[in-house]
Amino acid sequence: MKLIGSLTSPYVRKVRIVMAEKKLDYEFVSEDVWSAGTTITESNPLGKVPCLIMEGAESLYDSRVIVEYLDALSPVGKLIPGVGRERAGVKTWEALADGVLDAAILARLEATWAGRSDAQRSSAWIERQLSKVHAALAAMAKDLGEQPYCAGVHLSLADISVGVALGYLDFRFPEIDWRAAHPNLQRLFDKLVQRPSFADTLPP
Repeated sequence: MKLIGSLTSPYVRKVRIVMAEKKLDYEFVSEDVWSAGTTITESNPLGKVPCLIMEGAESLYDSRVIVEYLDALSPVGKLIPGVGRERAGVKTWEALADGVLDAAILARLEATWAGRSDAQRSSAWIERQLSKVHAALAAMAKDLGEQPYCAGVHLSLADISVGVALGYLDFRFPEIDWRAAHPNLQRLFDKLVQRPSFADTLPP
């Protein structure tokens, strides 16, 4: 398998962590989708990463689709429950964490994208996106409570997704002091970053 992506993309990092936890071999192909010479649309018409090229040359895209496929490839370290409320719960955690990333990336693009002048940037839009981030963090902290992991007593895709989202905030929004506001999220994060899958996928 080949994984097309960027080392700074949190969605790509989520897939890489899942691959490491599942002990799956793959080739990483670096791609800058913002470059004029990008060829990503040959594999993903949406022009986004991550994109997984399978052995038959078929491609999968969207991190949620990819991690679901990867989790089904091997029984090692099952990350997504098979059916029912437990499965829905883990996938809801993933959606919430991905929502943090979606909002944070929109805020960052509005603040930094070279295609706009400072006069064209909207502080109200940035504040709206960051308000979603803070609301999601509060929901995460409430739902986590005193549990050792997001969905109970074992690591799941829920924890990986939340850990990636928190790591992205550290990477791109260090001014957001989520640790002080939500110490239980810090406890979870501190546990996650000790895992080789997280340590080996830190953005450069």
